[in-house]
Amino acid sequence: MRRLSDGVEAALHCALVLAGLPEGRVLPGKSLAEWHGVSETYLLKHLRALAAAGLVEARSGPRGGYRLARSPDAMSLLDIVEAIDGPGPAFVCREIRRRRPGATTDGCAYRTDCFIKTRMMTAEAAWRDALRAQTVADLVADGEALIDEDTRRAVLGFVDQAQR
Repeated sequence: MRRLSDGVEAALHCALVLAGLPEGRVLPGKSLAEWHGVSETYLLKHLRALAAAGLVEARSGPRGGYRLARSPDAMSLLDIVEAIDGPGPAFVCREIRRRRPGATTDGCAYRTDCFIKTRMMTAEAAWRDALRAQTVADLVADGEALIDEDTRRAVLGFVDQAQR
């Protein structure tokens, strides 16, 4: 329905990796950026947005890093999308139907909301409901079922080595 920013993908992948951290441990942003092949500056911007939304906790200092602020089952995919891209609507009706030649601006010709707007808002509500119903715990379960053993070992090795 809407084009999500690349930051949403990065944030979802980071949340999945952070979900595998042992209690009380953190992963440095630099390590997460290297693991995902993105610039540290780019990823830190998104990690700060997740922290501002209360989704991750940031610990500063030489032993600093990030960890989930909530359990994976208490963090919806919509929470992450809205932390990165904002909570605003994907579709904004600009009432272009009122711009046609000869249209009145007093609104009397249009007694109801634009039916295109109504359809788009209905679709957006369904999209948001679908994201709200899925959690980071669901991503963890998907990873356990779908990630091959070599990749799983690589991720676990990364987490084990990079955690603080």
